Amino acid sequence: MEPYTFCRLTPVVLDAQRRVDWPVHWCPGSWGAASLESQAFFNETGDLPCHFSNSRNLSLDELVIFWQDQNKLVLYELYRGQENPHNVHPKYIGRTSFDQDSWTLRLHNVQIKDKGSYQCFIHYKGPQGLAPIHQMSSDLSVLANFSQPEINLIPNQTENSNIINLTCSSTQGYPEPQRMYILLKTKNSTTEYDTVMKKSQNNITELYNISISMSFSIPPETNVSIFCVLQLEPTKTLLFSPPCNIDAKPPVPSPPVPDHILWIAALLVTLVVVCGMVFFLTLKKRKKQQAGPSKECETIKVEGTESEQTEKRTPRT
Repeated sequence: MEPYTFCRLTPVVLDAQRRVDWPVHWCPGSWGAASLESQAFFNETGDLPCHFSNSRNLSLDELVIFWQDQNKLVLYELYRGQENPHNVHPKYIGRTSFDQDSWTLRLHNVQIKDKGSYQCFIHYKGPQGLAPIHQMSSDLSVLANFSQPEINLIPNQTENSNIINLTCSSTQGYPEPQRMYILLKTKNSTTEYDTVMKKSQNNITELYNISISMSFSIPPETNVSIFCVLQLEPTKTLLFSPPCNIDAKPPVPSPPVPDHILWIAALLVTLVVVCGMVFFLTLKKRKKQQAGPSKECETIKVEGTESEQTEKRTPRT
């Protein structure tokens, strides 16, 4: 069915008895006015509005309503109040429902490949054939929520190293996120580490899996919390991983002194004490020995003097 865009005034026949001058603009083969933005989540339901005011209170029996995608494949057709599946493309069979109150088509089980432009057309079905009376375009965007980022620590081969090796991943999301990075938080600081984001896309679902790998040093003297952050498009929302907490390392104690060294030290101390005592006693003994002969000499000398005096005093006969 040929799409229409309003481009000139044309009277529209509402019924066989009367003619109403209704300003209808239409031209085969061209598109309509500016599109409305619509958004849906993966595997859920998206709305494709038509926004028909129906100021003339036309019944569905007087109308032909249908939606088509940007490839001109028909999603749904309501012909004079009855659904007409014969013109519907197989990919849309069983995936749509029409809300008569809001003039909105609901597209169920939305996939990434469903994103794009859609057009709603409403034609009046009168005695003289079809007359287009309304058209609206909408742009459908599709989002898929990424899983919460998850940090995986890689064991370090060096036991006492302060280097952290980790990977972070998030899966099953759309569209491609803006970036993924690491936040390292301590009591007094926050440091951001950025790196190249690795991505893979499923050929069927078109969903993305995202990951990063990184190595960096951490201060050993303080507690550290590590977060992986995924910045999404187009909302700029930040998706945080659970924290990976690393406690400060205790101070490295001095290595214990071996027992044999203690014994040697004790023996040396004992030896020094004994040597000191021997030296002190020897020195004291020498002093005593030096003091003894001096007194004896004095005694002998005194006695010798007295003998001489006695000899002088004794008269010779």
